[in-house]
Amino acid sequence: MRYAEKEMCVSGIGQSAIYRKPTEWPFKLALDACEEAIADAGLRPEDIDGASCWPSGEVGQSTGFASASIADVAASLGLKLNWHSAGDMAAQLSPIVNAVGAIAAGMCNHVLCWRAMGERWTPSYGVAAQKMMAGRAAIPVEGFREFLAPYYAPSAAIWFACHASTHMTRYGITREQMAAIPITLRRHAGLNPKAIYREPLTMDEYMNGRMVCTPFTIYDCDVPCDGATAVIVSRLDVARDLRQKPVIIEALGCGEYDRMDTWLGRSDYPHMAMHDAAKMMWSRTDLKPKDIDTGHIYDGFTFLTMSWLEALGICGEGESGAFIEGGQRIALDGDLPLNTNGGQLSEGRMHGLSHLYEAVLQLRGQAGARQVTHKTPKVSVVGNGGGSLGGAALLRTE
Repeated sequence: MRYAEKEMCVSGIGQSAIYRKPTEWPFKLALDACEEAIADAGLRPEDIDGASCWPSGEVGQSTGFASASIADVAASLGLKLNWHSAGDMAAQLSPIVNAVGAIAAGMCNHVLCWRAMGERWTPSYGVAAQKMMAGRAAIPVEGFREFLAPYYAPSAAIWFACHASTHMTRYGITREQMAAIPITLRRHAGLNPKAIYREPLTMDEYMNGRMVCTPFTIYDCDVPCDGATAVIVSRLDVARDLRQKPVIIEALGCGEYDRMDTWLGRSDYPHMAMHDAAKMMWSRTDLKPKDIDTGHIYDGFTFLTMSWLEALGICGEGESGAFIEGGQRIALDGDLPLNTNGGQLSEGRMHGLSHLYEAVLQLRGQAGARQVTHKTPKVSVVGNGGGSLGGAALLRTE
């Protein structure tokens, strides 16, 4: 079977400045990223005939978790859209999955996809859960949250800490092993001028970091920020005449087959939707984990990256601790350079689409000081999401 994504590519990418402190209007940052992606592809706004983002965002909302709606971006850039959509199931890769489907259906040729974050502009990050517990309806106590509220567990840090503690106890994974990810990614961030945290992180600093929720310290948690990332998905046959060499979408995966919209109730707990997404992705390609040159894997919390490594078959079940131990294997000159931009733990919580952006840079050879040079990257894997949301993508050069 010939899957539709193989006829699609990433033709343009863009990313705004990234701010830890409120500095620029988040909606403007979204427009900056979108305009940069269009220019990078060598297109004009009127060439964009599709748009997709996650989540959808409300019209007029210019800050917060979703700071750029499709209607507002289209109006601001003068887009002439035949199709638009916002997705959910494949996490931050949902816009890419939707774009591939729309292009395959003949609805459009060039789809602008973006993720816009403005969590620092409005000083509410970390407060919403408190308001929920206080009954002030910042977050409705409904759905799976009804089962968590009585235990004062409104935060994803708590949910994923449960996954991590179970898995680490089962397989003997240690915090010292887990430390290799934030320490190595901080080293990568030192080569990224956009990254929020660029100074080295030592093992002592990590082990003595403020505990958030066992086994996570503050260094295991991503960094809320303001910023936006945009990519353009195009039909491969029309993209070959554009400015950049196309990066082909070899395979996509998404899914949450076991008890949808639950974080803790799967029958195969502590597995998550990422395991379903990875399985689907590998079923749609002849490539194997050994073919991956660089990894760009979700690090909202350190353990999510480790779980993705296992789900993708890069290492065996329960072997992620040994795989990353010491950090050499995941360093820029290692077997699997990981999150070469510093990831969400150091660059900032750009919420997943930044991993796709970085993967494209590496495959183009345009990552600057952090470019992988001991081998020529030809295949990169992207994994986004955790809990009940998961999306995976395999990208390659022609």
